[in-house]
Amino acid sequence: MMNITKTQNGSELTIALEGRLDTSTAPQLEAELKRSIDGVTSLVFDFAKLEYLSSAGLRVLLAAQKVMNRQGSMALCNVNETIMEVFEITGFVDILTIR
Repeated sequence: MMNITKTQNGSELTIALEGRLDTSTAPQLEAELKRSIDGVTSLVFDFAKLEYLSSAGLRVLLAAQKVMNRQGSMALCNVNETIMEVFEITGFVDILTIR
C-alpha cells in the first residue's frame, strides 16, 4: 500500500510517498510519473513517510532520474536511515541527489 501526493509549483513537481514502494506499488508510481513529468524541470521526491523501498522501486527512481537528466534535475529529501542504507548498498547514492 502506498499513497502518492503531488504538489506542483510551476515547473517544479514534488511527489511525496507514503508507505511501501515495492513490486506491487512501483507500477502506480511509474504511471503517475509518466502522466506528470512532462515540462517538469525540477522533480523532488519527499520520502518522509516512505517506510520501505524494493528493487522495483529503485528501477522506477532510476528511470525518473534518466528522464530528469535530460530535462532538469531530480532530488530526494527526508530519506530515512533504512532507505538510505538501500541506496548505499546498491550504489544509488552516487546516482541520485539526496538532500
